[in-house]
Amino acid sequence: MNVQTLIIVVLAAAAVSCSYTRQALALDYAYDTAEPQKTGWPLTEEEEKYVLKPEFERRPGKEKNKHLPAMWPVTPNAGSFGGRSWLDTHAKLTKMVEDNKGPVDVLLVGDSITIQWGDSWKRNFPTLKGVNIGIGGEKTQNVLWRLDHGGVAGLEPKVVILMIGNNNMFFTPETGIEPVAQGIKACADNLREKFPKAPLIVVKILPAHAPGNRFYEDIKKTNAALDGLNLAADPMVQVLDLTPDFVEPDGTLKKSLFTADNIHLSPAGYDAYSTRLKPILEKVKGS
Repeated sequence: MNVQTLIIVVLAAAAVSCSYTRQALALDYAYDTAEPQKTGWPLTEEEEKYVLKPEFERRPGKEKNKHLPAMWPVTPNAGSFGGRSWLDTHAKLTKMVEDNKGPVDVLLVGDSITIQWGDSWKRNFPTLKGVNIGIGGEKTQNVLWRLDHGGVAGLEPKVVILMIGNNNMFFTPETGIEPVAQGIKACADNLREKFPKAPLIVVKILPAHAPGNRFYEDIKKTNAALDGLNLAADPMVQVLDLTPDFVEPDGTLKKSLFTADNIHLSPAGYDAYSTRLKPILEKVKGS
């Protein structure tokens, strides 16, 4: 058994043994990196210097000159656009969160598909105050880092929506599928720990590209692996599968719901997403 296979087996065993009756602590991660400041915001000078290194230089195992890709999706790691731009984006979002601290209707967590809600959110949910902390290009490990470094501090959401994992598909040839599903679960655990009274909607990864494409097929496999983790065993968690709404009977994408890149959503796509969200949010708001 090679090292990556062993890591995946350990992660799977941990998922089975960890009941939702005792939520995993946000810091109970499977791998302890050399990061100097594991939590908190603002960053120390030492932590900022560490975070400004290219992301690949901060991956689990790098400090020991080991290649541990199965640990990447489940271990917090700040993102990088090169230079300070990712960190500056996170700083702006933490300031926005600070300005909106206290009760909010909805907290949206994710990547570019989340941040691009824009006017579609206002059109479909005009009476709901939403705080959106999506960042383009985000992977599970980046969301974990942001949650632990001031990304949601002070908020009191009535409901949380998480959609993450699409960008992890770029790395599944190295990480494998199961670690990505475990990374999504880790994000869910983190949010449940931080907001124990808020229902959490975990939206499965939306389909992308076309049947037969590796990206498309790995999304299907990851969503299936997520089913095996039984997140909805926690009565405060609902898993939302939008795939049937976004594909034709033959599995191809409904073109009108996507932009030309076959990944991001058109306004009609956000309307379709909203149609599924509305009854859930109305039920939560009325409870």
